[in-house]
Amino acid sequence: MSALRAVATGLAVLVALLLQVTVAPHVSWHGVVPDLVLLVVVAVALARGPNPAMVVGFAAGLLVDLAPPADHVAGRWALALVLVGYLAGRLRPDVRPTALSTLATVAGCAFVGASVVALTGLVLSDPAGVGTGDLMLGVLVSVAWDVALTPLVLPPLLALLRRLETPERGTA
Repeated sequence: MSALRAVATGLAVLVALLLQVTVAPHVSWHGVVPDLVLLVVVAVALARGPNPAMVVGFAAGLLVDLAPPADHVAGRWALALVLVGYLAGRLRPDVRPTALSTLATVAGCAFVGASVVALTGLVLSDPAGVGTGDLMLGVLVSVAWDVALTPLVLPPLLALLRRLETPERGTA
């Protein structure tokens, strides 16, 4: 990853995290906020593949785990976003993704990410003590939020990441 691309990706993660913890709680739906950091990880996965996306997912997940109000066991979001980065990166086609395939990728990744966070909360006896019905509603609302915000977040982010992409040396 070039230095410029790393800086741009880091800034995208930080902006998404700041918006997620400051603005998003004001528009929460059934107590679920839009997961903008997940959308950044998916964009990195679609632009660069699974390995860079897993690194970004781990770092971004740790930031989400530690950002206020961090009221859960640290590492849950890091695990979820590493898996999201891997899955989205493995689905990355060699050609530009279509709008429908991007929405499907975001929906699947949002489901996996929210499910991992919810299930690890159950396994680790999260003090929030939410029932399984509420967890499933939270997962579905999270998917709805992420799919709804995909047209606003992913196209400009993918364009930026592709613009910063440098051709590898030794390839024609």
